[in-house]
Amino acid sequence: MGESARVSIDVVNTGPRAGDEVVQLYIRDLVSSVTRPVKELKGFQRLTLAPGERRTVTFEVTPEHLAFYDIDMAWRVEPGDFRLMLGSSSRDEDLQSVTLRVT
Repeated sequence: MGESARVSIDVVNTGPRAGDEVVQLYIRDLVSSVTRPVKELKGFQRLTLAPGERRTVTFEVTPEHLAFYDIDMAWRVEPGDFRLMLGSSSRDEDLQSVTLRVT
């Protein structure tokens, strides 16, 4: 609680030409005292890759990324599990995920 975490993903251009990609970070609070969105876009990075180029994209997840207004309209982070999802779109099949536990 109150600390940051980092999450990374490798992106590879497997095509024969240079190309752009937008890596997106979504967060889901798995158990919350109020109803929360299934996926909240919390960050994105656009990058250009040469053919065959591989690059690691890293996001820093801060308490502000996990906070929300609770039932009393207080801005807070509740302890629990959060799913961090990284990928090229919000479609489940385009995302890789990891669980972050906040205590």
